[in-house]
Amino acid sequence: MATRATDAGTNQSVERAVSVLRALDSGRPELRVSDIAELTGLGSSTTSRLLSTLERLDMVERDPVSNLYRLSLGLLPLAATATNRHPVHRAARMVLQGLATRTGLGANVAVRRGGELMFLCNFEGTRAPKSYTQAGHTAPLHATSIGKCLLSGLAPKERRKLLGDPLDAHTEYTTTSHDLLDAEIETVRRTGYAVEAEERALGRASLAAPVRDASGEIVAAISLWGPTSVLGGGSDTEGQRSALVREVIEAADAISQALGAL
Repeated sequence: MATRATDAGTNQSVERAVSVLRALDSGRPELRVSDIAELTGLGSSTTSRLLSTLERLDMVERDPVSNLYRLSLGLLPLAATATNRHPVHRAARMVLQGLATRTGLGANVAVRRGGELMFLCNFEGTRAPKSYTQAGHTAPLHATSIGKCLLSGLAPKERRKLLGDPLDAHTEYTTTSHDLLDAEIETVRRTGYAVEAEERALGRASLAAPVRDASGEIVAAISLWGPTSVLGGGSDTEGQRSALVREVIEAADAISQALGAL
């Protein structure tokens, strides 16, 4: 999501440069200078100067034919280092890879970043629909099983302040009431896992379990996702889903233990 530059802060130039980089991560692969200026709230001349500097630093690159800008691969070493050094990523990667291989479903790990969740890594099993989820992508907390696990570490008042009201609807099945969300999260706390069916995308469902650190705090969550025909929870899939619930809880426990949880 692009963030408009502000006049506050200790170094306005850095803030403006970061706002330009975030604008280039706003969903479209390439943007014009005027597009970036609109997303950031900066003037066109300021935006152009910042892009020229970022291009020299190999943070962005310009297509020589279209003159459109995109993020450069020069950012990749920094992003990879940040991801690989994160303790949750280190503890979860091999566990999730095994989980995806055993179940044939997609396996994710995510942490909460403000009012959204951020994925640290994703593996696709043979039964999972093609996923466009990548490390660094964000998703809504209230409309995903993995997000509901992350929210289960907060009190109801904290959740309302964090998410606002009303909750955004992503499909007709999304929980948009805080009272209903509170009831779902209470179930997560009681059972140790969360479920979601077509709340974020039609045809897809997921199961998730929280990950705790040595202090016992919820610092991340993992999920298995796939088609509703596998994870939807109807009478014909109930036994299969029960087995998958055990898988995801055991995987979350293994990651928690690697982080020092008892």
